[in-house]
Amino acid sequence: MTKHSPPAIQRLSFFSGLFIAFLCILFGANAVAIKISLTGLGVFTAAGIRFSLAATAIFLWALATRQPLKIKRDQIYPLLIISAFFTVQLSLFYFGLNKTLASRGTLLVNMQPFFILFLAHVFIPNDRITKRKLFGILIGFSGVAFVFLEKKGLTTNFQIGDVVILIATLLWAVNAVYTKKILERFQPFQVVLYPALFSLPLFLIEALLWDGQMILTLDSTVIIALLYQSLATAAFGFVAWHTMLRKYGAVSMHSFLFIMPIAGVFLGGLVLGEPITFNILVALFLIVSGISIVNLKTIRGIPILHPGRNI
Repeated sequence: MTKHSPPAIQRLSFFSGLFIAFLCILFGANAVAIKISLTGLGVFTAAGIRFSLAATAIFLWALATRQPLKIKRDQIYPLLIISAFFTVQLSLFYFGLNKTLASRGTLLVNMQPFFILFLAHVFIPNDRITKRKLFGILIGFSGVAFVFLEKKGLTTNFQIGDVVILIATLLWAVNAVYTKKILERFQPFQVVLYPALFSLPLFLIEALLWDGQMILTLDSTVIIALLYQSLATAAFGFVAWHTMLRKYGAVSMHSFLFIMPIAGVFLGGLVLGEPITFNILVALFLIVSGISIVNLKTIRGIPILHPGRNI
């Protein structure tokens, strides 16, 4: 694939900053939308429908903008690896979120940048954990401790759901590091579109095997929640995030990531009526602080192509 010189990075304007913040709120609210869709659909049915819609939208966008859809033979193997991670990670995330609260799931999935720092330190040359990054990581994981300390009104299933989401987040980080190593061989949309297509038959098999009832209630609320996940975050979110990333660079984009856990926690309370307790607020403060600390200076590691891609 022919490599093109990256466009010159522009200075972030006020309105562009507001738009990036808006995107982060969209991504932060995704767990809330998933919880709503799970009230009417089986876990794996919901995942399958979401990514079939998202893949269709991205495919149509690629056709309309004349993006290169064809892949070469030597691209198939890395795409299969990415796709396998994507499918397992998404299956675990949906399963875990079905057993816990959206606010807790949002906090735990936002541990992904910290996992990435550890993995990049080992597998990506010249991407080392500095003292500042280590401090941010410790602060972030302290926030996780407060998530698990909060047990008010929780059952054993909720705690299982938290652990499953944390495992899914680790797999997401592994996938992100691997994607970074092979990304220059692909167009960014290809590592979003093809894993989604790969996952569809597997989600269907999972739904047939493990969703007791694939469709419970398909009312307007469930449909809107599905369209939100599919079109607002997975499709529009990809195009918008990638456009802003090319225009303003990863450093500017990273500086807004702290908005996602804040949006997820407070929208979980506002929309779903989930309890926002003292421990959850402390966890939110620590995780947001950790994200901010590790992103204070220029970032050389993993560019965040689309934070809503895998959640």
